[in-house]
Amino acid sequence: MHLIDSGIILGYFLFLLWVGFFRQKSNPKTTDSFILSGRRLSLIGFVATLVTTWYGAILGIGENTYLYGIQTWFIFSFPYYIFALIYAFFIAPNIRKKGFVSIPDHFHAHFGEKSGIISAILIIFLASPAPYILSMGVLIQYFFNIALGTSLIIATLFSIFYLWNGGFSAVVRTDLFQFICMFLSFFILFGFLWEKIGSPLQIIENLPKNFTDPLGGNTVQYVLVWFFIAAWTFIDPGFFQRCAAAKTPEIAKKGILIAIGFWAIFDTLTLFCGLYAINYLKTDQALLTYPLLAINILPVGFLGLFMTGIFAIIMSTIDSLSFISAITFGRDILWRLNHKPEHKKSIIPFIKTGLIFISTISLTLAYLIPSVVGLLFTLGSIIIPALILPFIVSLIVKDFSLPEKLSIQWILIPLFISFLWLLLSKTQGLIFLKIEPFYPGMIGSFLYYFIIIRGHQWQLK
Repeated sequence: MHLIDSGIILGYFLFLLWVGFFRQKSNPKTTDSFILSGRRLSLIGFVATLVTTWYGAILGIGENTYLYGIQTWFIFSFPYYIFALIYAFFIAPNIRKKGFVSIPDHFHAHFGEKSGIISAILIIFLASPAPYILSMGVLIQYFFNIALGTSLIIATLFSIFYLWNGGFSAVVRTDLFQFICMFLSFFILFGFLWEKIGSPLQIIENLPKNFTDPLGGNTVQYVLVWFFIAAWTFIDPGFFQRCAAAKTPEIAKKGILIAIGFWAIFDTLTLFCGLYAINYLKTDQALLTYPLLAINILPVGFLGLFMTGIFAIIMSTIDSLSFISAITFGRDILWRLNHKPEHKKSIIPFIKTGLIFISTISLTLAYLIPSVVGLLFTLGSIIIPALILPFIVSLIVKDFSLPEKLSIQWILIPLFISFLWLLLSKTQGLIFLKIEPFYPGMIGSFLYYFIIIRGHQWQLK
């Protein structure tokens, strides 16, 4: 790293420190203001924070494109547009109208306390910032020649320090700045690649055929599982939080539709940059495709700007997921387990305790398990079947409720089926019955709903 590039990155961290911490005029006094900015999130803030939070796995996007070509768009882009559209029209307005704070809050209201706590535990796994802390730490280690343990501590502290006092408002303020860095960085890289190597169309024409295969050499079933894993959107706590924080249901709906447009633009930029790397870059470090490409292409100064964008993308996800996990652990578990009357007006201390706990656990996991290959696929295959149908049905069906015993079974049975299927696959060394664990879990959830729950409701009538 040239001194100028390092100076630009250092300037970014200092500016973030000012925006997220020193510019905070006053600490939020109420739970709503700390968790949801008082439910006054504007359209601009909604779009910026939603767009940036969704791209923490930017290094994984580069890795997958370098290895499998345009398949990346078919598993990490297109399906998310579809489910985000459905979310915008049918789910987002209902979230804002019902006024719940979190997904476990929703489960608690519809299914009871135990169901709410079980869903909170599963959400903590879904929203863990550990993979993104690892990505950030690896980058800091690579560019500044710092030990991984120290890099991970720096990555964690700089990504969450402003949450302590600022809460969700601090997340939104920093995300507005990081949104600009995010797009600027890849416009810069794409522009220099076009100038030095040629147009994107020329690059695509010269690619080996396997890189232009939508399946990327994998099976249709594998790609379809990724498509259905995009249904993660429905139970994504980041989506829920932002819709709950929006000023109106209309802002939540419109904000998601606008965000889809920005995602499409950014996906196009990242895909083309990854395709350029296939023939131009020769490396066995596919995870670092974008940084290595930038080092080879960008002049002094522009490299610093690009890396600032990469840091911004990852940090915007770390702070959001850390905050959501802290809310889930602090409010939806710790606070729920403390039924003392004096705790009704003191949720924020529980959330801050959750922030310390989640940050420590995530930092430890990132250090002890320095690999995130397949993590999203595995977690999605197991947890999504457990939560998605109970959440959607209870959100859309008016006055829907269940006895707690049935609701707990509805969550745990699909979870157990998918987990057992995964264990059988790992034991045999191949996919059990050639069916991914996601499918039997979802089938179990649907069967439980149509046979047990509908039967129970029919008996009540």
